[in-house]
Amino acid sequence: MRQLLMRRSLPRITTMLTGKPLMRILLLAFGIVLTAATTRAGETWPNFHGPTNDSHSDSTGLPLTWSETENVVWKTPIHDSGWSTPVVWGNQVWLTTATDDGKKSYGICVDRKNGKIIHDLLLFENADPEDTRKYNSFASPTPVIEEGRVYLHFGSYGTACLDTKTAQVIWQRRDLPCQHYRGPGSSPIVFENLLIVHYDGFDYQYIVALNKLTGQTVWKKDRAVDYGTDNGDIMKAFSTPLVFEAAGRTQLVSSTSKATLVFDPRTGDELWRIRYDGFSTAARPIFGHGLVYINSGFPKGEIFAVRPDGQGDVTETHVVWHERKSLPSKPSSLLIGDAIYSIDDAGVATCLDPKTGESAWAERVGGEFSGSPVYADGRIYAFSHDGKTPVIAPERKYRLLATNQLDGGFRASPAVAGKAFFLRTETHLYRIEQKP
Repeated sequence: MRQLLMRRSLPRITTMLTGKPLMRILLLAFGIVLTAATTRAGETWPNFHGPTNDSHSDSTGLPLTWSETENVVWKTPIHDSGWSTPVVWGNQVWLTTATDDGKKSYGICVDRKNGKIIHDLLLFENADPEDTRKYNSFASPTPVIEEGRVYLHFGSYGTACLDTKTAQVIWQRRDLPCQHYRGPGSSPIVFENLLIVHYDGFDYQYIVALNKLTGQTVWKKDRAVDYGTDNGDIMKAFSTPLVFEAAGRTQLVSSTSKATLVFDPRTGDELWRIRYDGFSTAARPIFGHGLVYINSGFPKGEIFAVRPDGQGDVTETHVVWHERKSLPSKPSSLLIGDAIYSIDDAGVATCLDPKTGESAWAERVGGEFSGSPVYADGRIYAFSHDGKTPVIAPERKYRLLATNQLDGGFRASPAVAGKAFFLRTETHLYRIEQKP
């Protein structure tokens, strides 16, 4: 019967495909695919900076205000400590944590609907970790999640790929050396079939691409950087790489101390680089308006706007502008339309013109910041060490919309999925959502 129906339908389908209805079919199919893709994008937060890798969310209906008694759907205690951002896929929220002494590393999966812990997995035990707690946590890199798999990374202490349905380990690596000294901080990214990770430590500095299905090394490149010192504390870095398309090529921009290197992500071949004085680079680069915006790190953050069409060392030829006043060393910036918005470590928010670097405004919000802000539902949300969240309008004139407070302080960046924020404080994971 099924075959008969197919045969009877075939002439009609053939007629439609050879006539004007074909265009309507294609437009309808495109609309369905586009709607589905948009829905999926709004429902997931798959990595450190979200589905578009720039801390933008297309979610709407998010709350403007919250507190411990307002718009909290659930609040779940998370044992030990970690600064990794939660990642969201389907009904799962994953994050990492570790003991304060760094001897045990865990992966935790929380039920998105009710906040109950589904899995609490001891992944790695470390006999002699470095003493880095006062500078960092031992669970600062953010996981990456995709359909069926989650990648949990703890720097040189271990990387594990888990099946999200069974929570079984598919593969793990513990043989990539790096003395982090101040603790691990760079988060992995997925590009095509690769899991790409920075290892910028006191002793070794390199970038490696692993086969995401097997964990095997596809390519590895040592940093060919003149640091101008043999002090390993100046050589370490914490930034997360970014892949973008520009100048007819796919580019992997990889910031480290004293330089940013740009590679072909499929081969690891270097395309171009710029040099600067900053070290311990943490903020992630951003791309837009035909420029790459690179933050140099400590001791004082600077932003360099660079044309990405060069070859070799382009420090003297392709830097369009650079700015250093009131810019962050740790939090990443946001490119929203025709403006770059930042909030520095000491709580000064700024708005820059992305084409010239000229400042539209700089205002003291107050507090200290390590996590990156997020742009969602037409607003900028930033998260401070003392648990405050200033909400700022993305406009050419400074306007504070609200200030929210939770009990714990923030070191982790936020996640947004559906109509909810998933916020990690020093002690808990929250689902914040507008209540009816």
